[in-house]
Amino acid sequence: MTQAKPQTDSKVLTPEEQLASAIQLLHEIVQASARQILIDPDARPTTKMVYTNGVTLWMLILQRLGGGKTLKEVISQVLTHDRHLLPDNKRVRENTLSENSAAYARGRQRLPLDTIHRFSECVCNYLGEISEPILGCQRIFILDGTTITLPPTPALRAAYPPAPNQYGESVWPVAMLMVANEMQSGCALLPQVDPMYGEHNASEAEQARRIVKQLPAHSIVMADSNFGIYSVAYHSTQSQHDFLFRLTQSRFKPLRRRAELIDQGPTHKTYRLVWKPSSKDRKTNPDLPTETSLEVLLHEVEISPELTLYLVTNLDLDGISAASLYQRRYDVEFDIRDLKVTLDTENIRAKSVEMFQKELYTSVIAYNLVAQFRRQAAKLAKIKPRRLSFKDVWTTLKDRLLLQPACSVEQWLERYAEALYRASQKKHPQRKSPRSYPRKAHPRRPKSTKFEKSLRRKKKPDAEPSPAVEPT
Repeated sequence: MTQAKPQTDSKVLTPEEQLASAIQLLHEIVQASARQILIDPDARPTTKMVYTNGVTLWMLILQRLGGGKTLKEVISQVLTHDRHLLPDNKRVRENTLSENSAAYARGRQRLPLDTIHRFSECVCNYLGEISEPILGCQRIFILDGTTITLPPTPALRAAYPPAPNQYGESVWPVAMLMVANEMQSGCALLPQVDPMYGEHNASEAEQARRIVKQLPAHSIVMADSNFGIYSVAYHSTQSQHDFLFRLTQSRFKPLRRRAELIDQGPTHKTYRLVWKPSSKDRKTNPDLPTETSLEVLLHEVEISPELTLYLVTNLDLDGISAASLYQRRYDVEFDIRDLKVTLDTENIRAKSVEMFQKELYTSVIAYNLVAQFRRQAAKLAKIKPRRLSFKDVWTTLKDRLLLQPACSVEQWLERYAEALYRASQKKHPQRKSPRSYPRKAHPRRPKSTKFEKSLRRKKKPDAEPSPAVEPT
């Protein structure tokens, strides 16, 4: 079993220094155009060019920070509030720059995808690495999959085929995303993006194998039962990470038969096992070495009479501690909701594959900047970041900083301090425990009152009550 890694000596940054570092990265990109660092050789800036690569990148981020602004809306915002970001240009100086979106649209197309990808990785990895550890000196990253539907253009339909149905194909292209979010702060790494359907689709296990390589060294990977298979655990350890996965009951039982019982309590049992891949694991993962095994603990923890958790981990944790830690897995569902719904990333308007990827990557940067601002506000309030409402913190950041007129550095710092204080007050209400109704990230809305009435009549005596941990 893996023990906690030794704490390394490093300078601890204050919250202000952390945000300043992230903001400084943005400003460096904006200024990079003048230094010709990130400029496409075929698109050298001229004195007439306003939407340079740096400016265009920042405006893409502003679109998502604004909740999915249109091109014209973000141009109006920059000309009103962020004119200082624009290059030294005669039209900018004389205030004659048109608010027509055509030039900005060309700038978006001209901006290299590789530039956005490298910059997104830089910001996302940085914010993930400065997250505070929760278990010893290790940070916990939660894996989960989600989907995004895209506009039904020919290019997107070819790259991300729509879902099939009894009549052939549906209308909307579907992209499958694999996310890895830091548990304490909610900061996200760049997702893996693949088709959900079609001959080139990818499995969640394959996406997980790729994304664990992006995690900071010696992290803990946590995921639900879709990832509770040998190949995901193996590749996590090969990337020098530990893991805590949920298992389905059908996977747990054959493993338990080969395991040794080492601890037992009123509501839990713990087993020691040398986990080896099954014949099915080898068939679906031919890249696994011939002689490979993992020393793991199996935990069987009764959460309620209706729900038992089956967990596998290489961490030296008792069953109750492992189950308590795993109950935080559902936090990633709220992170996905904040990225897709709150910031409106699920309604990306891009019509080409490249532009979809550009908007997606900059949307993750925008999400992370809000998560970082929430983390600082939480430290000011001396509470955990997730005690603050992401939506309310985002609204505060947008209204009190992004949409304010240009000002001096001193005035901006005053505004920032005021916005940070306001955000620190945006707490979720304290609810009684246990809750009177289950916490849901995406509650389903009934399509009609007839459906509601049918549910009320359909009260089965053997219906399962809402568990403390989400079901598989």
